[in-house]
Amino acid sequence: MSEKKVSDRQRIEELLGIFSGIAASPKSQLDMYTGLGKKAVGVFPYYAPEELVHAAGFIPLGIWGASGTVREAGRYFPAFYCTIARMGLELALTGVLDRLSAVVMPTLCDTLRPLSQNFKAARPDIPMLFLAQPQNRKTYYGKDYYVSELMRVKGELEALAGKKITDEALYESVQVYNESRAERRRFVQLAAAHASLVSTQARSAALKSAYFTEKREHQTLLKELNDLLAAQPAENPRDYTRVVTSGILADGGNLLKIFDEQSIRVAADDVAHESRSFRVDVPESLAAEAPMYALAEAFAQQTDDSLLWEADLSHRQQHLIDLVLDSGARGVVFLMMQFCDPEELDYPSLKAALDTMDIPSIQIGYDQQMTDFGQAETQLMTFKEIIG
Repeated sequence: MSEKKVSDRQRIEELLGIFSGIAASPKSQLDMYTGLGKKAVGVFPYYAPEELVHAAGFIPLGIWGASGTVREAGRYFPAFYCTIARMGLELALTGVLDRLSAVVMPTLCDTLRPLSQNFKAARPDIPMLFLAQPQNRKTYYGKDYYVSELMRVKGELEALAGKKITDEALYESVQVYNESRAERRRFVQLAAAHASLVSTQARSAALKSAYFTEKREHQTLLKELNDLLAAQPAENPRDYTRVVTSGILADGGNLLKIFDEQSIRVAADDVAHESRSFRVDVPESLAAEAPMYALAEAFAQQTDDSLLWEADLSHRQQHLIDLVLDSGARGVVFLMMQFCDPEELDYPSLKAALDTMDIPSIQIGYDQQMTDFGQAETQLMTFKEIIG
């Protein structure tokens, strides 16, 4: 192997290490940005308009909960509640979010709506910017309603920032975010094609770190990584067991460690925290003229998601099938978030559609408080043997 190839591979490992460090310590990122005199706004899932936060001059930081034990938030939520909400509130109650200037709280599911009110009661000192997103999002009146909601949030961000969010600034933020989304989509493909260089854990960290890094900074590092990966020789896809993952979250280090130990790699994903979040760009031609309507149009184009209402359920079924066929995956691993009603309701129809196509699948229960993945390990080992 030439010295350049060795050097390139060392740089790939270095970049993946940077992403892993960021993903493992988002609070350090918050402390770093605020230490530099910048202000940060927390962004809860799903599909929050980070471009608005960015255009206001804030650093948007994603809040998808964290791994650990819920203690303080147990006073507000029962144990049978989605851990994204429970852990997100736990972060607020234990001081992790103290340096945030505000949080943006979308309310797309029945879990997030009470989270917004509990957050407001638990931490009245952190402004909570409520965002109601319309499920009937593709109609003109749905888009108009969403624009009215975005305008209200825009005004609240302007009051916090002490300045107006101009159309020019918002258009520039749209461009920054579209470039970031494109680079992340490229990374997903390159990581699948270079499984020996990008482990399942490293893939997750590279994507997760984007939530805690200013998007232009992250995109610069990711582009360098992508260019290095693209220059590496092609690998035999049969050296690893390739699967499609589906669910809300797939970032548990102990769980993904099992994937790596079993030589299982993610060929493509249908994960809310991953590809669903950067699948759709904001139309830049519309953003140049009417950026708020462009944000509404991007949300209208989101599809194939258990959290979004669709008249035709078969569309998401076909989307999942296409992910498997197009990526060359051998099966689907459903990482089922505990107590997530939308995902649980969708699962039977998705499994039936996969069965019809003779595509193997497995369901593994997951939440952010789990520490023992012995059962998941047995399931994955068995599944690997079945799919060959």
